[in-house]
Amino acid sequence: MGKEIVDKVLSGVSDRNIRFEDLRTMLLRFGFEERVKGSHHIFCKKEVIEIINIQPLGGGKAKAYQVKQVRNLLLRYKLHGEE
Repeated sequence: MGKEIVDKVLSGVSDRNIRFEDLRTMLLRFGFEERVKGSHHIFCKKEVIEIINIQPLGGGKAKAYQVKQVRNLLLRYKLHGEE
């Protein structure tokens, strides 16, 4: 994962076209811990109050509203420059 996926998520232009695995990898690289319960991938990080929950759609895409939640979290906590 490179800057490309981070830029794509932050732009908000193509929330419906973000691959689930790319979003998952991005969160892990930003230092989030992952817990999996069924299809729910739950991420938490010590400095972040919110817990983020993402699920894959058919075809390997992430859900658009969950991409938006991740974007808002990255911006709120200024995590997008950490990579």
